[in-house]
Amino acid sequence: MSISTTIIIRLEIRKSITSFGDVASKIATAGGDIVAIDVIRAGKDVTTRDITVNVLDAGNEDVVSELSEMAGIKVINVSDRTFLAHLGGKIEVTPKMPIKNREDLSQVYTPGVARVCTAIAEDPSKAYSLTMKRNTVAVVTDGTAVLGLGDIGPEAAMPVMEGKAMLFKQLAGIDAFPLCLNTKDPDEIVSIIKAVSPGFGGINLEDISSPRCFEIERRLAAELDIPVFHDDQHGTAIVALAGLLNALKVVGKSIATVRIVVIGIGAAGVSICNLLLAAGASHIAAVDREGILRRGVEYSHAEWLRLAEVTNEEGLVGGLTEAIKGADVFIGVSGGGVLTIDHVKSMAPDRIVFAMANPNPEIEPELAEPYVRVLATGRSDYPNQINNVLCFPGIFRGALDCRARTVNLEMKLAAAQAIASVVQEDELNEQYIIPSIFNEKVVEQVRIAVIKAAIATDMARRIPKDLIS
Repeated sequence: MSISTTIIIRLEIRKSITSFGDVASKIATAGGDIVAIDVIRAGKDVTTRDITVNVLDAGNEDVVSELSEMAGIKVINVSDRTFLAHLGGKIEVTPKMPIKNREDLSQVYTPGVARVCTAIAEDPSKAYSLTMKRNTVAVVTDGTAVLGLGDIGPEAAMPVMEGKAMLFKQLAGIDAFPLCLNTKDPDEIVSIIKAVSPGFGGINLEDISSPRCFEIERRLAAELDIPVFHDDQHGTAIVALAGLLNALKVVGKSIATVRIVVIGIGAAGVSICNLLLAAGASHIAAVDREGILRRGVEYSHAEWLRLAEVTNEEGLVGGLTEAIKGADVFIGVSGGGVLTIDHVKSMAPDRIVFAMANPNPEIEPELAEPYVRVLATGRSDYPNQINNVLCFPGIFRGALDCRARTVNLEMKLAAAQAIASVVQEDELNEQYIIPSIFNEKVVEQVRIAVIKAAIATDMARRIPKDLIS
């Protein structure tokens, strides 16, 4: 499955040799779709036009090369809108008040700032009220597991971290800063994050490869007194659980009795299994390259050893083919094409399939749709997108507002239930089990649920005024 992109091609067209109709025809033949035309200069014999074209990533060069070979055509420039959106980075730091004169300067900087520094030195908790700490999250990566790209390094990971910072700000009003670390050593990563933590109210770990991510998060959560949340693990699990809760309502089944297959037991897969168990699931088969996890096997992966003890109570042996027979639910966080139509047909009636691998799902949605009752993917161009953006803004908004010490299991379960609750009973159907990421209710519902769970489990250091009864 390819992903489309938009390019802007600036052409000089010599009208005595060729026409715009010929240009349009050539673009269409090369697989492009013209969506806009702007005349830049119009001369007697030569016109310059910007042509905006939707193309498949793989077809980008084909369109340009075909045009370059046309008589009477000169390709002046090719711009990719996605690249243009990233020029100079996507975020910036903006002061909350202007500095117009000496008095302003003396208040925000020397000498006035010294009084504020002294107040914080005497009572460090005042950093929450007198600095940006109370509304600031560090988005930290080492660039080892970026999207579907893998280990591409910290510099190449920066655009993703900037994008996440944008989402934090737009959806939850949180100031987030990308920290891309030039080390893969877990000890160094933990040490660096601990060292910079005084300036942040929370830590969002991102795109750190498995199994290192488990150790890093566990150590930081134990050693810091601010929330630490690895979104690739827990964000994926929370949104998947939210979608599943509603999907089970659609098909009239219970999480306690359904048979669930989870394939791809990395960071997300492990967390999904653990959260499903905490939500009441009793019959889970966890499948990875080595097959179905089962007791008695000495796995080198510590998380697999733990999962093997609490899943696959039937003692199934084999791979996906054996695990999926008679299953009610399939959840995929692996790779494209691992699920076949025959696999789907072997499932129980009223099948639920979450093919969440991105950009290529475990099964093409068009192939699966005739055989499943509820289908979800990780893509935005199909219904029921399982997207972490539904989770992390509200999770951190709630955690920051109540100054939570951590993000515990109860807070994660509350977040999943809150996301699911945004879809009203009269709205719920096979094509709508999860709200849109642009649904304005999501962040606030998740925020409230997280704060209440933090208070109930004694993880909150303050109660926001709007929740004081």
